[in-house]
Amino acid sequence: MSICLQEIGTIHTPYSLASGAPYQPVSDNDPAQRQFYVELDPAYAAGLHRLDSYAYLYLLFYVDRLTKPCRMQISPPWTDGAVTVGLFASRSPARPNPIGLSVVRLLSVEGARIYTSPLDVFDNTPLLDIKPYIRDLDTKTDANYGWIDDLPDKEHLMLHILGIPHEF
Repeated sequence: MSICLQEIGTIHTPYSLASGAPYQPVSDNDPAQRQFYVELDPAYAAGLHRLDSYAYLYLLFYVDRLTKPCRMQISPPWTDGAVTVGLFASRSPARPNPIGLSVVRLLSVEGARIYTSPLDVFDNTPLLDIKPYIRDLDTKTDANYGWIDDLPDKEHLMLHILGIPHEF
C-alpha cells in the first residue's frame, strides 16, 4: 500500500540542523518574540475559522531531516545508553513513517499564521495536520509512564524528558 500525504503548511522555529533542536519543547518562551508559528497554505486558511477558541493544539508534521536510521530497538538519549526499548515503546523521531506530534499552546491566529508556544522541530518543517486539543477528550487521568516507572532514577530522568534544565 502506498499512502500520499500533502503538506498543508510550514512550521517556523529558530532551530536549524546546525544549531540543533531540543528533545522536548522549551517552555520559557517570551510570546512577544513570536519565534514559533505555523504558516498555513492559503488554500487551507478558511479551515482556521474558530480555531482561536482553543487553548492548545495538536500539530502533526513530517520529520523531514532525520539523520538517524530507523531501528526497532533504541536507547533514548536521556538514558545515556542504560536502557533499551522497542521503537514503539519510545518517542524517537526515527520511525518507519516519520510523523511527529506536538501539543502546543495556541497564542494567536492572524490570517493564515498560527503563533504557538515553543516546538521541538527545525525551521521549515512540513505541517501535515492541525487538530484541537480538547481537555476532557485528550486528558487521560489514568495514564502512566510505562517502562519509565520502573527506573530507579525516574525523577532525574523526568527532568530530561520534560526538558527542564537542572544540575546533576
